[in-house]
Amino acid sequence: MKKILALAFLLTCYEAATVYAQQFGGYLKSASPRILNCNPENLETVVVEVTSPITSKKWMDRNLGASRKALSSGDDLAFGDLYQWGRGRDGHQCRDSRTRSGSTSLDRPGHDRFILETTAADDWRNPQNNSLWQGLGGINNPCPAGFRIPTKPEFQNENIDTGAEAFSSFLKLPYSGWRNTNGAVSLIAESTSYGFVWTSTVSSSPSANDAEAIAYYSTRAYPNPYARARGHSVRCIKN
Repeated sequence: MKKILALAFLLTCYEAATVYAQQFGGYLKSASPRILNCNPENLETVVVEVTSPITSKKWMDRNLGASRKALSSGDDLAFGDLYQWGRGRDGHQCRDSRTRSGSTSLDRPGHDRFILETTAADDWRNPQNNSLWQGLGGINNPCPAGFRIPTKPEFQNENIDTGAEAFSSFLKLPYSGWRNTNGAVSLIAESTSYGFVWTSTVSSSPSANDAEAIAYYSTRAYPNPYARARGHSVRCIKN
């Protein structure tokens, strides 16, 4: 009898997860207990590949944490999570995650808080580690198996010059906003909707403490150095 009840419970859990995936379209399977995703069932972002018509590179069709490919530039179900540069899927990337002050010397902080950092380095890790997101073997590579964080040149090679092109392109990038080093999440600056997507590229002097992200709004898209303690979107590329 106990075995029958246990089996019934497992089937109920499976059916609930299946219904969630069918309704919201964004998740396929449960993540490892060590990985925290920003949905009640801790389900991973679905992997749908899209191929660039320009470079033939294969990308994910949505941001990490997004429940679907963007249907419009303001589609909040396509915004996804906001990662501090170099951190893994430990829960800090959730838009409503709690915060914690002070940097850490650990590559993996061991908690799910967004780390507030306002020192000159503006990094959640001290000393800095430039290897956290480098390639498939990056210590904290948050992408699904076979995917990694793209480099700045890989983004630039897709020839996206404006926010309008960011959405109309095969990547369908929405204006997903950002999270400031003080923990505040924003979608608009100076009355303009923005999106930011991290690359794995670390910045050079005079911004050597920063990392490169692609910033975009309606009439412009450009790479720029930003504090690693900021939260930006992540779009993964196949290795």
